[in-house]
Parts: sequence; structure tokens; C-alpha cells
Amino acid sequence: MSERAKLIQKIEILEEQKKRIKYNKLKQYAPYSKQIEFHSIKESERMLGAGNQTGKTYAGSREAAFHATGLYPDWWKGTKFTKANVGWVGGVSGEVIRDTTQKLLVGRMQDEDSIGSEAIPKSCIEQTVKALGVKDLLDHVKVKHVNGGISLIFFKSYEKGREKFQGETIDWVWLDEEPPQDIYSECLTRTNKGQNGQFIFITFTPLKGMTTVAYDFYSGEKEHKHLTTMTIYDVDHYTDAEKESIVNSYPEHEREARANGVPTVGEGRIFLTNEADIKHSKSIYDYPSWWPHLAGQDFGYGQSENSHPTALTLLTWDRDTDVIYIYDAFYVKKPTPITVAGMLRARHPDKIDWIPVAWPHDAMKASGGNEKGTVAELHGNQGMQMLQSHATFENGGNSVEAGVLDMQQRFEDGRLKVASHLDDWFNEYRMYHREDGKIVKLRDDLMASTRYAIMSLRFAELEPRDEDEYEYNEYNEVGSGGY
Repeated sequence: MSERAKLIQKIEILEEQKKRIKYNKLKQYAPYSKQIEFHSIKESERMLGAGNQTGKTYAGSREAAFHATGLYPDWWKGTKFTKANVGWVGGVSGEVIRDTTQKLLVGRMQDEDSIGSEAIPKSCIEQTVKALGVKDLLDHVKVKHVNGGISLIFFKSYEKGREKFQGETIDWVWLDEEPPQDIYSECLTRTNKGQNGQFIFITFTPLKGMTTVAYDFYSGEKEHKHLTTMTIYDVDHYTDAEKESIVNSYPEHEREARANGVPTVGEGRIFLTNEADIKHSKSIYDYPSWWPHLAGQDFGYGQSENSHPTALTLLTWDRDTDVIYIYDAFYVKKPTPITVAGMLRARHPDKIDWIPVAWPHDAMKASGGNEKGTVAELHGNQGMQMLQSHATFENGGNSVEAGVLDMQQRFEDGRLKVASHLDDWFNEYRMYHREDGKIVKLRDDLMASTRYAIMSLRFAELEPRDEDEYEYNEYNEVGSGGY
């Protein structure tokens, strides 16, 4: 082979490599940790509540393409469609769909060379069928599935109304930006008899505030609904300086929604300290042995799907600097004393036998069940080290407003830090708000358990040494070994 022929061959190989990269973007998808979390959840209804330009629609387009083609990556832990399927992609209007979700799935229809250069590989696109009315808008695209057959993706606009979402049985729905409640309900109904039952996922920035659709996810009260929040600080395609510049460019009343994916609530949020300023990344192994520990508990009740959960917050205290570090915070749904103690034991088997637990005044009431004793005593009987009396400040008061003010001051001067991975805790932090001047007692369980612990900080205890016999202090005998 001549040198010229070798050069031509090399150029052809390079051109082919460029084409394979250009027309198989799906294979190159490298999601951020928050996007992976969103994809991996197997609940029937999922929401990615995210800031603007953080990659939410990009993530939705890649998931839709995975389902339509069946070309799931090795890291995929979410639901799979093992045969050809039918899906809907919903958006605000035809123009918006064309310029966002359709472009990210298929490419720009205005440019023949662009078709197949986005989420759906060019080799998998069997046919694109244009819609009427909006130039270059598709009605649907036919996609080859890896296991045979043709998947169908239809594009549907909210502005057309609920009627356009009726009738058909489909396998999945991706809604980009928040739909009206009636359209959301209709979409969910359409998947009742799909391959995997009800299956719907939403990617949106909550600029409309706390609507019914948003509330059902952000409240955390409904089973089968999962919220993943992704802020501008969770992505890597901006530098820190760019992030700050972007956030500062937003109108102040829209910053939380556009930067952090947090709906505007009531008269305003209670805690306004930037999350980045209160997060810490310490491991449980980073805390010195001379820092005492304490837990706070807010009691839940009921065994129904929407029952109030129990919430626990665990912290340690650097007494030299008066800085508190929260290292765990979690819910126990459908709680009983046995399941709550069991969860604490499972998560912290080395702590349940000695860490003091602060609790609210309403747990002094009788349990109301067949077992005798107060709610606090029943938890103590399961091995939890409940404080002798309910949480109060050193002066004996237990004002909610005083507790909130204490937390707020600690946030502002850097004396209260929260582990960055505690998503449930931060979701409540973002949603904690007032209406008519009063704190809204809704989805505030972890805020409450944190407040009880901080109010009772003086009772924090050092972890006992293995060689020492642990002796209970004077605050004892609630339940079978409490303080």
C-alpha cells in the first residue's frame, strides 16, 4: 500500500471514529451523582427538582433513550424495559418541545446532519414523523429496540389540554417542566397497564411555587413518589466563580428555584443561610473521642401510607469551638417503638446503648395503645436512652421560636454544620417556612428533631471506652435505661 493510500485510510478511520462519537452520544453519557440517584430509584413516580441549566432535561432525555432503545449502561440500576415500548414526552408547548426535549432526543430537525446526534443513536432511529401546526415539531419517532421491535416516542404539549392525553395505554411518560394536575393524573393513568405498571418521571425547575403536583413530591408524604433535588452546586460544568455569578444574576425571589430547585413557599423561608456554608464532609471517623454525642427525636404515628414519620437527628459537639456537627438524620415510616429502635440500632449499632435521645413534651402522654407507659417510656423499653424529661432549654423553656432562632444564629455564624449527603434534612431545610407569621407544621420532622437535640445539648455524652464500665448519669430511668 502506497503512502498516499495509507494516509487516505487513516483519514477515513478518523472520520468514521468521529461519526461514531457524534451519532452515539447515548454511550457517552456520564451522569453526575444526583442524576444517577434519580435514574436508580424504582418508585413508580419520580421527580428531579433541579435548578436551571443543571442537566435535568439532559438526564431525562438520556433515560427516555435508554428505555426506547434498551441500550442500558452497565451502571444502570433503575427500571428497565426489556422489549419495545411506547412512551410520551410532555412539555409546555410545541415550540418548547421542539427546542428542548425533541432536540435532546433526536437532534435539530432543521439540520439533516444533526438528526441522530443526540440521545437516540442514529442507527436506532427508524423514522421521524412530523406533527402539524408547528414547524419542525415531531409527532413521534420510531426507535429500534435492542431486543427487536420498534419503540414509539410521542411528543405531547400541555397547552393542548387534558383531552390530548386521554385514551391510549402506554409504558412510560417523561414530563419536562411541571404539568397541570389534571394532565399529570391522566398521564399516570395511561401507564396503569404498561410493561412495568405506573411509570412516570418529571424533570423541572419549580418556578410556579408549591403547586399540588410539586407538593405531593416535596412533602414526602406519599408512597411511590420520590424526589431527587439537584442544585447548581451539585454539577461540575461550571466553575465555583461561574456558579456564584449565575446565582447572583437571578432575581432574589427566584434564586432558590432557579439555583437549587426549591419552590417558593408561603411568606418566605425561615432559614436563608446558603447551603454550601452549612454543609460539611466529615466522616463519622473524623470526630475526636472527646466530642460528646446526642440524638433528637420527633415522634411519628400511624400505620397508613400517609402516616406521620418518626424523625431522628444525630449530632456531635465540639465544645471548644461550640460547633455542632450533624452526621445522620433519617425518617422511620409507619413507626412503632420497636421499628424506631430497630432502625437506630441498624444504622448505629455502636451508639444505641449509650447515646442520649432528646424528645418533645407531647411524648409524655400515654401511648394510647395496649402497652402501658408514655410514648417516651415505650421507646426506652426498646433500648433507646431517652432523657428523663422532654427537651427544654437550660432555663426550663421550650419555645419553638427560641429554638428556631438558636438554630438560625448557629447557621449564620458557622456553629451548626450538616453532613452534605443528608438529602432529606436539606429538603426540609429548604421548605421550612411561615404563613400568616406562623411556622407551618408540615414536613418539619427533621427540623424538629434537630431543634430538640440542640435545646438539650448540655446532656450530650462521650462515647464510653471499651475498657470502662459505662455508668448512667443523673438523668436516668425513662424506660429501661434512659437518661
